[in-house]
Amino acid sequence: MTEAWQDPQAFEQLQREAAKLKKINAALMSRVERSMDQQLNAFSLFETAIALDHQVRDRTYQLREALHSIERANEGLYRAKQQAEAASSLKSSVLISVTHDLLQPLNAARLTLSALTEMMESQEAGLLIDQVDRSLVTLEDLLRSLLEIAKLDAGALRPDVRPIALAPLFEQLRNEFEPIAARQGLSLRIRTSQLAVTSDAMMLRRILQNLLANAIRYTRSGGVVMGCRPRGERICVQVSDTGPGIAQAQQEAIFREFQRGEASATDQAGFGLGLSIVRRFATVLGHEVRLSSQVGRGSTFALELEPADLTEVGDEVHEVKLAERHYGGLEGAKILLIENDPNGSEAMAALLEGWGCDVATTRSAADALLRLSELGGAPDAVIADLHLDHGESGLSAVADIRAHLKLDVPAMIITADYSEKAAKEASLHGLEVLKKPIKPAEMRALLSFLLT
Repeated sequence: MTEAWQDPQAFEQLQREAAKLKKINAALMSRVERSMDQQLNAFSLFETAIALDHQVRDRTYQLREALHSIERANEGLYRAKQQAEAASSLKSSVLISVTHDLLQPLNAARLTLSALTEMMESQEAGLLIDQVDRSLVTLEDLLRSLLEIAKLDAGALRPDVRPIALAPLFEQLRNEFEPIAARQGLSLRIRTSQLAVTSDAMMLRRILQNLLANAIRYTRSGGVVMGCRPRGERICVQVSDTGPGIAQAQQEAIFREFQRGEASATDQAGFGLGLSIVRRFATVLGHEVRLSSQVGRGSTFALELEPADLTEVGDEVHEVKLAERHYGGLEGAKILLIENDPNGSEAMAALLEGWGCDVATTRSAADALLRLSELGGAPDAVIADLHLDHGESGLSAVADIRAHLKLDVPAMIITADYSEKAAKEASLHGLEVLKKPIKPAEMRALLSFLLT
């Protein structure tokens, strides 16, 4: 050892080996430290993964419970929706049925009243009869409006959209409302038009009827004007009045059911259904209804419709103006009446007999055929209710009678069914239709027309 310290070369060799051993040791220590760090990092990652797994499990459980809760809520909402739809459908069906049934005794009452009118001669009795008749007309309007709303809610009233000429429709409305306006001392101007629109004939007529009736009802002086003109790519039909006007705050509310204003002194207020039906029908048809009004200066209702080519309007049989027909005497006319409602049958028979007719009352086609064999001859005309007992139709009853007689005997259909389907079925059989409650003047005019 002493020799190594004494030999410089040996000493340097030992230093070199010591430095080499230090490097080796440092490298080994670094490798060991890196290995320890990796182990610690792996352990940390392992712990983190375990923690995340627990969090994922918790979140998954919470999400699954939330989904189950949503599913249960959706099931409850679906059941509630089904119950609400069923209740709404039942309400509409019951309302349609009840309204139809109420029109039957109303029809009998009006027919009886008409027969009574012809028997009474005193002026006082006539005034009382007129008062009762106005009440019955008001009741009829209410029932008809409720029926239309119920059919819309039940989806039973579907529009038949097609090109419609406005001139014939405006003429019919003029004939209908001029006497009403005259009774209230109002002027009514309906400006004719050669334009055509795309709409449903029945719904469009009802919309304009309600707008005109509403304008006349609430106008105390002055008058009502209806006309139409192109507006951009649309046709605008306007009904303007000189009534009291509607405050801005009330202009939306009046389109809701049973919202009404103050009627004129010569008329009674309606039930607040007219404008509701206007809005409902317009919505179904895709028409826009707008209101412009100033308190004390009147109101203007505007209905915007799609235009149509006048040449595309179908060649339809125009509505017969029964009020303008000249009718002769009905004395001695043999009438076969098929009516399943006893009160309605009795009232109708009394009215016809008051006109001098010889009436045979029956309740069904089989009853009518039996009665024909007893009479030993063909009647001059047949009047049949559309809906008879046990699902029997007045249309088939008329067909059976004609086949039995081998004669195209004149006939008409009476009904409380206001649907477009009923009118079309009768039209396909070539039969005229009168809606209940029947207006005696129309009945007498049509019957006279059939007989002549």
